[in-house]
Order: sequence, then structure tokens, then C-alpha cells
Amino acid sequence: MKELLNIGHNHPPFIIAEMSGNHNQSLDRALSIVDAAAEAGAHALKLQTYTADTITLDVGTGDFVIDDPKSLWNGEKLYDLYKKAHTPWEWHKPIFDRCKKLGIMAFSTPFDETAVDFLEKLDVPLYKIASFESNHLPLLRKIASTGKPIIMSTGMANVSDLAEAVDTIRSVGKNNQLILLKCTSAYPASPTDANLKTIAHMRDLFNCEVGLSDHTAGIGVALAAVALGATVIEKHFTTSRADGGVDAAFSLEPLELASLVLESERVWQSLGKVVYGPTAGETESVQFRRSMYISKDLKPGDKLVYGDNLRIVRPGYGLPPKYLDIFEGQKVKNAVKAGTRVIWDLLG
Repeated sequence: MKELLNIGHNHPPFIIAEMSGNHNQSLDRALSIVDAAAEAGAHALKLQTYTADTITLDVGTGDFVIDDPKSLWNGEKLYDLYKKAHTPWEWHKPIFDRCKKLGIMAFSTPFDETAVDFLEKLDVPLYKIASFESNHLPLLRKIASTGKPIIMSTGMANVSDLAEAVDTIRSVGKNNQLILLKCTSAYPASPTDANLKTIAHMRDLFNCEVGLSDHTAGIGVALAAVALGATVIEKHFTTSRADGGVDAAFSLEPLELASLVLESERVWQSLGKVVYGPTAGETESVQFRRSMYISKDLKPGDKLVYGDNLRIVRPGYGLPPKYLDIFEGQKVKNAVKAGTRVIWDLLG
């Protein structure tokens, strides 16, 4: 049974760079994306495994043409879009080999059963299920039967849909690691639709790790997700948005991906645990708290007057200010120099 050993709250967020169709039908460009993802520090690179014929029909009318003025692909024939966006299957091995050479994990999203058979021959370490395929129960059973970990996006799915998909995967009985990704299946997505508070609820509901598949611009939403407990972040990635491509508009560039890797680990480090009182890093800073000090030279029998010869100042080596009422108006028993800490045996 293969397990993902480095995903969970004891590890930094697992960052996935999604190539999708950003290779623009160039293997050289695809390999350059791998190089850039590895250099940026991504933990994994993900492909999509399908052909136009395995994902749709070659029909140029009606339901098979995108008719949405808000879509990046408005007016496109589905078959032509997928033909342009798909990653040729013969590219998978050289891409996976490049990933292995650079020390970055490589895996893919299969969109039908034949894609699973193909990916098994390449011995992928895990599988991704796309939001749009989460209702494809025969495909889910096929993927689960491999016994490998599964990451599944949850865009558009209600609780009932998710329960059915999760039950289908778990019913096969061979998979012991399922990770769900909160996802908004809009391209690009608006932060107002992210609803990241769902992450903790989803984790409790399905008793599994939960991450984010993020189609918003930038890295802000992803960092917020880590703060709310996401252990996996998936972002589309390209070497340059200016080069265009089906997903370029909502993809990160190398410097942005590097920033996501760095800042998400910082967010994860900052979560810690419930702690009150000075941390190890604050021990030396305690001296800069306020405490009570004698501010003028005093003779034996002189009376302490707050604001005159008794002050609350930095550093913090004297008694805390909460004891002021005990000392004000009292007489000192000995001569005292200005700058003396107020301590208990100061009084007569």
C-alpha cells in the first residue's frame, strides 16, 4: 500500500504546480515548466491525462460549444478546446523522468479508465480526481482499485455528492489515504466564492486531510487556506502568462510560485499550538516590559510618591506595576539611589 508520507499537519503545505494546457503543445515548453516548478520549490507537478476523444464528442453545435460571455473560452468548441489543451500521452514519460531527475513528484488526473491503465504503466505514486469527474463513479472505483492515495477536488459538489464520491472510493477497500480539496470551479475564480471556512468542516465531516485547489489570482487565498488548516495547495502554473495558453490567465508565474512555497511554510510554522506567556523567542524581551523603579535619590524615611520619586518604566526587572498601591505613600528604610529596582525589602 503506497502512502503519501509528507502530507498532513506535521509537514509544511504540499504545493502542487498544475501544468494543465500551459505547455501550448510544445514538449520543450512543458519541460521548461517542470524545471521552473522544481526551481520554485513546488513539491509536485501535475498533468492531465485525456484526449479530446476520451473526454467529449466531436460535435460543433448545441451543448458542445461553450456559450458563456464570462468564460475565457466563450465560443470554443469543446472538442477543439480539449484537443488544444491536452497533454499528449507520449509526453508523460519524458515529463515524469524530468521530474524524477529534479526531485519533484509527478502525477496526473486521469479523465477516463483508459487513462488510469496508461498511468499505471508509468507507476504514478498517486491520483488526482478533477471536480468535474467527481460524479464519474466508475472512474472513481477504477482509481481506488489501484490502492494508491487519491486527491479529489470538490468544486460544484454538495454534501450528498461528496458523500457518494467518498463512499465509492472507500468502498473499494484498497485506499487508505484520501485528500479532499476545497475548490471553486470557475476560471478564474473570485475570492468571494472561496468560502474557505468550509475546510475545517469538510475535514471533520469526511475524516480526512483537506486542501485547496485554487483558481483565484495571486497567492492570498491559498495562504488564508493554510491558516485555516489546508495541508495541500494546488495552483495552475506557467513560465509566463504573457505567452498565453488555455489556463495562463489564472496561473502563477515562477516568482509567485516560489513566494507561495515560502510564505505557505511560514504560515504553517506560525500556527503552532495554544500558548500563553512568553515563548522561547520572547524570553530576552521580558526586560522591556514595565516595572517600578526609584527615580530620585532617597534618604531613610523618605515617602514614596508615584510620578515623583517612584516611576513605572522600562526595563522590567523591578516589581510589576500592579503593586503600585502597596508602595505609594510608604517610607523607605534605607538610603536609595535613583535607578534602584523596587523590591519588597525596600520598605521600612
